[in-house]
Amino acid sequence: MNRPLVVIFTAIVLDAVGIGLIFPILPSLLSDVTHGGNVAAYIGVMTALYAVMQFIFSPVLGSLSDRMGRRPVLLVSLGGAAINYLLLAFASNLWMLLLGRAIAGLTSANMSVATAYITDISPEDKRARRFGLFNAMFGMGFIVGPVLGGVLGDYWLRLPFIAAALLNGCNLLLAFFVLPESRVAGATKVDLASLNPLRPLRWVLSEKRLLPVTLMFFILSSTGEAYGTCWALWGNDAFQWNGLWIGLSLGTFGVCQTLAQAFLPGPAVKLLGERGAIVTGIAGACLALTVMAFAGQGWMIFAIMPVFALGGIGTPALQSLATRQVGEHQQGQFQGLLASAVSLATIVGPLGFSSLYLLVRGQWPGAIWLSVVVVYLAALPVVLGLRLKAPEPEPVC
Repeated sequence: MNRPLVVIFTAIVLDAVGIGLIFPILPSLLSDVTHGGNVAAYIGVMTALYAVMQFIFSPVLGSLSDRMGRRPVLLVSLGGAAINYLLLAFASNLWMLLLGRAIAGLTSANMSVATAYITDISPEDKRARRFGLFNAMFGMGFIVGPVLGGVLGDYWLRLPFIAAALLNGCNLLLAFFVLPESRVAGATKVDLASLNPLRPLRWVLSEKRLLPVTLMFFILSSTGEAYGTCWALWGNDAFQWNGLWIGLSLGTFGVCQTLAQAFLPGPAVKLLGERGAIVTGIAGACLALTVMAFAGQGWMIFAIMPVFALGGIGTPALQSLATRQVGEHQQGQFQGLLASAVSLATIVGPLGFSSLYLLVRGQWPGAIWLSVVVVYLAALPVVLGLRLKAPEPEPVC
């Protein structure tokens, strides 16, 4: 593997580590800063704030990298990430945590720049494999992040952020000395209209046939936000888990999901079809979530993880089905629309599920997982309405 790819993949891993690192320790950190016990609402706000900044600045950084070059934008974002983690490490007020999380969302928007860099340096016959490695690196970082955050956080609540700042600082130095520019600066003018993150959503309103699959992407992404928002709070409330056990449980979840998505979608779609694979994934997730809602001991959560992993086959099957909703000439536009739907879900999901958890926490913390089951079941009619056939090709004039 060449050196630029090593730097890019390292940046991707660290972005994912930063996302997952805060989950196990966020409730304790907020309790320490706000001097309050019920922090569910704050967690939802911080998670949504991170997503809003990512949603807004992903197209901005991507367009700036077209105009200024990939390297300077990546260097600034890596430096900003290191500063952000230091700010979080020494934050003594809620506003400082919110500011740090906003900066984290902004700097994590460099994923669009990393994607563009890989495209620049990869011939077409190697892009699929390298983007596969891209997803694998992100998955690896998301597995390591919660475990690292839980282990270090049990020693000192601020230690995970100092570790992340040092890692990002090292990556910044590596990129500064090793990463070459992949694009001639000034080759493309910035299209201000393209910076509007809501622009792709206008299309779906004019193409009603695309609404079901777009809605499914939104629903599956929204339910996924329940885990990052509520898992640490629920683990502590239900089983008195410390940071280590919260991190281990999230890491185990990440491993199972990664393995399921790597090996099961192909055979599942071949055996069941795309719609059947989506329904099977929803069924596996609902069964696991129901067990989690009623679980009385922590070991039961680890035991149900393989069933939970079945939920991982639904999204790849939906992605495969989505590619047949439009013709080849509209694939890029449609994928941008789906990315916008996912981004909106990462904003709405945390706010909704944190508010629900605030309502049920005192009586039955596990009830939050039944609310996710309800959302899944409500989505089944949408799944059954998905179109399976590709659109008719347009006549060639």
